[in-house]
Order: sequence, then structure tokens, then C-alpha cells
Amino acid sequence: MSRARADEEEYWHSSKFRAFTFDDEDDELSQLKESKRAVNSLRDIVDDDDDDLERVSWSGEPVGSISWSIKETASGSTSSLDGRDSSLQKGSSSYAVLPKQGSSYSLSSLFKGRNKLPSFQSLSDALTDTGGKNYAPELRRPKAEYKDYSSDWSPKDTVRRMQRGKVCSLERFRSLQDKLVLLDEAVAGHDGNVITAVLIFLKRTLRREILFRELEVRQVALCHLIRFLRETGEQKFLLDLLRFLDRTEEVALSQYREHLNIQDVEKRREFLKGCIGLPFSAEDNSHIQDHYTLLERQIIIEANDRHLEMAGQSELFRKYPRKASILNMPLVTTLFYSCFYHYTEAEGTFSSPSNLKKTFKIPDKQYVLTALAARAKLRAWGDVDALLTTKNWLGYTKKKAPIGFHRVVEILQRNNAPVQVLQEYVRLVEDVETRLNLATKYKCHDVVIETYRDLKDRIQLTAYKCKVERGSAEEEKINSILNNMVRNAY
Repeated sequence: MSRARADEEEYWHSSKFRAFTFDDEDDELSQLKESKRAVNSLRDIVDDDDDDLERVSWSGEPVGSISWSIKETASGSTSSLDGRDSSLQKGSSSYAVLPKQGSSYSLSSLFKGRNKLPSFQSLSDALTDTGGKNYAPELRRPKAEYKDYSSDWSPKDTVRRMQRGKVCSLERFRSLQDKLVLLDEAVAGHDGNVITAVLIFLKRTLRREILFRELEVRQVALCHLIRFLRETGEQKFLLDLLRFLDRTEEVALSQYREHLNIQDVEKRREFLKGCIGLPFSAEDNSHIQDHYTLLERQIIIEANDRHLEMAGQSELFRKYPRKASILNMPLVTTLFYSCFYHYTEAEGTFSSPSNLKKTFKIPDKQYVLTALAARAKLRAWGDVDALLTTKNWLGYTKKKAPIGFHRVVEILQRNNAPVQVLQEYVRLVEDVETRLNLATKYKCHDVVIETYRDLKDRIQLTAYKCKVERGSAEEEKINSILNNMVRNAY
């Protein structure tokens, strides 16, 4: 017997693990003197990095993994229990006695403060139990940690915590009334992220007809949900919502937007053709019709131009190769393309600029601006002149620019137009100050000199004389004008 006691004592003093108890500063566990040693022992047991440590059960038997069970067997007799107790007291400190029961507990259940048996008691209950039964102590989280996991938050408190970035479970709100109160509190908080989070929760936990009915009287939340559905691409859910709200035009527009997801041009054309019959407003229906017609034209133009480019039959395509396909381009881009490659074609062809202008009712201002940019890029100054020349019913011609001649000058200058061409259109700018600024900026000397002459401004002419080259034609012109002014003065 003495040998067994000696072996047992040697085991407890030489083992890598020591018996432990648990400590909580806020309750009766502080009465146990071995609390620090118990926590350190537990930390060693659950340390997965220390692979070479031998893991043991409470009975001292080696086990294979961290998920081992704590097996406790009933003690054989009171004398053996007393012997164990007396042997433990010979160590450097005393240990709390944990009598072995006929049940087992996993390490995870001890660590989380849970038990597998419904009759498991906490340590405080065990200490105060007069029946003489002792149970394994319950390891609990510090009280401060329970604050973020409480299930007792009201809807208002939950929203406030979400606004501060705290993690909150919304699953506790199970009744329809609680969910609606939560949504109202989120809307009252004016935080879009919180509103969206609550709406996602309601979308997942409520039937569609119930959710739609409640959102119908909550316009702020409704707008948030519609925006969310559009951004996430949940088209079917969005269409169901809009149909419930009887927003037929929005349903049609949402269906029309689906063409953006169709890559095949023929399938897109057929889809747009089907959209023409949707319940759009009169104005929107006109746009849908134009979109379908434009795509049809683009398909025809693209097929013909690709053939010409590959065959090498067009000098213009050889000199200026196409940078991209015309398919799915906007109307203005299509018009620019047509003015660049098909400017001289008759109105009867689909690729003719005048045909596009007539078919899609393009305003004169937009047409002139686009055609001017295209022809100036090709440096076709004759086409520019013809574009800006009009003839009245008497047969007289005059220059006319719906966009204003100051913009004409800017477009021509960006395309490196010669000074002679620029001067012709700078002279046509009606505002004197604007004309002088443009002429000075782009070094149209003749226009500056003629304008100061018409203003009879000798001071400005004399000052401008210093800005032209000595001996140039411009200097001679200024001298001649100044001399004529002196003669006329006498």
C-alpha cells in the first residue's frame, strides 16, 4: 500500500500536468487557492502547438487527441478516497477533491461551461450542496464577454449597436411585429447600411406578399430595397415587387435593362423588338423604337463596311482603318462614323448621314456639330465650307452656324486648320471682344488689324504693331492704316 502511495505521489510531482481548479473573481471560485495553477494547467492541455506533450485524462491514462473524454469512475471505498486525499496533501499545496462519478465530460463542455447531463450543477451549487455530492466545476466566460452575445437587446438598442459596428444577431426577432419595429427603428436611425441589413433579414425571413405589403407604407425602406435589388441584379424579385406595387412602367424599364446583359447582337435585336410592346410611356416607347431601329442599321452598316475593309476596295478604309465596331454604339457616335466614312452617300442608303438625320430626327445643331468634327478631322475644308453655307430663296449664299462661329473656330483649330481657314470663320464671330480674343489667341493678325481699324483705335494698332514681325505684310498693313488715320484727321 505504501509503495502504491509513493508511486502515486511521484506521479503527481513529475507529471507535465497538474491538477487544477477554476477561478472567477466575481464569485465563490476565488476561495480556491489553486486557481492560477489550474488555469495554467488548462492552457497547457489545449495548446495544439505543443505536439510532443503527452496528453492524459483525469485518471492519468494517455489519450490520442484533444477531443478526449474525461472518464471518471466511482471510488472503491471511503478509505481509498481518504488515502488519495492524504497523499495529495503531502505536496506543496492542497487540492480540491473532485470525487469521480459514473459519467464523463468532454473538454469542450468544461471549457464552455456546458454539461452533457441535464442535472449538472455549477461549482457554487456544489459548494453549498449539503448532500455531500461534488461535481466538476463549470468554467465560465468573464461577465464582460456576455455583453455582445446578449439576446435581450430591444430593437432600438440593436439598431444603435449596429450603427456602432457591433455584431448583432437578428434571429431573435421572430414575430412579424418585432421585425417591423426593428425596421422602423432602422429607418428612424437614418443609416443606410443598417436599413439595408435589416431589409436583407426581412427578405430572407418573410414571405414576399407580407414583405411587399408592409413596405408599401414604408417608402424610405421601399426605396432602399429597390436600389439594393437593382445593384445586386435580383431581377425576378425586383419585378415581383414592382408588379405588386402596380408600377407598370418601372416593370417595363427593368425588363428593358436586361438587354445590357445580352452579348449576341442578333439576340439583343430580337429582345429589343419584343420590348416595343411593353407598357412604356409614349416618350419612352419612342426611345425603345429608335433603339431597335438604330441597332438594325448598325448591323447592316457593320456587315457592309467589314466586307469593304477586308476586300481593300475603299481608299478611305485603307488610309483610316476602323478602330472599333459600330455595333451597340450611341446615335451620336453612329452619326460621326457615318459622316467620317459615308459623308458623300445618297440619302437613300442606310449609312448616309442625311438618312440618319431624317430617320432619328437629329436637330440641326447636333448634326452640324458632329459633321463638322468628322470632316475637320479628315481636313476636308471644302466640306466644312459647304456644311456652313446656306442659300436663300433668291439664290444668295451666306455662312450660317447653328452652334456659333466661335465654336466652329475652336473645332477647326483643334484639328490643325490653316490660318487662312481659321481667319475666314473668326471674321464671322459677331461679338467684337470674342473675335479679338480668338484672333489674338490663334494669331489671326489680319482679323485683329481689321477689327482695330474698324474701331479706329490707333493706340491698340500701335501696340499690336510690336507683336508682328518687322518687315512683314502685317506691319506694312498697320503702317498704312495709321497713315490714313492721320490724313483723315486733317
